[in-house]
Amino acid sequence: MRSLSVLKIMLLMFVLLKSAYAQTSEIQAKVYGVMDGDTISVVTLDKKQIKIRLSQIDAPESKQPQGQKSKQSLSDLVYGKTVTIKTESVDKYGRTIGTIFVNGVDVNLEQIKRGMAWFYTQYGHDSVYREAEKKAKSLRIGLWNDSAPTPPWEWRHGSKLSSSTLSTSPLLSSCGVKQYCKEMSSCAEAQMYLTKCGRTKLDRDRDGVACESLCK
Repeated sequence: MRSLSVLKIMLLMFVLLKSAYAQTSEIQAKVYGVMDGDTISVVTLDKKQIKIRLSQIDAPESKQPQGQKSKQSLSDLVYGKTVTIKTESVDKYGRTIGTIFVNGVDVNLEQIKRGMAWFYTQYGHDSVYREAEKKAKSLRIGLWNDSAPTPPWEWRHGSKLSSSTLSTSPLLSSCGVKQYCKEMSSCAEAQMYLTKCGRTKLDRDRDGVACESLCK
């Protein structure tokens, strides 16, 4: 029994050390794909393919205003280049969260400076990023040149349904009998059933997003 306890302790120490290493590790890789303004695909020196989500920032989604410009900006910075990635964690989608550096330049921060991404207040912790956003906003650079840019987290969560959609769609004007994601015809409808009709089973992981298969 004692040997079993010692084995458990050693195993726990290994897991903790591995976790600590993963949170502070650096990897070098070549960028072969740019998904949007805050997500890239890389291949490491040992030929491992990894999808990277840039930490502390949130770029406009591809279908949002400035979405394609944000993607192009990130592509100009990293595509085809060898980068250094300071990894932090892995999100629920299997993407590695980290900061990208090219020749010593913080690419995450550069996207904010260019007005191509928001400082992600929910997950951000660096005051330099926050100040960079304030400066870009004051200079009306990039997305800040729009009169009222919608943060991507609001756009994703469907919290800004247009009044015209609400008035013309019978599905969205009142609560019906639908209960499951497979019954929903769109992300907007699923989000309405979650927030307006109390269908909490549509949000299994309780992150505020209904039916993530629809609301990607």
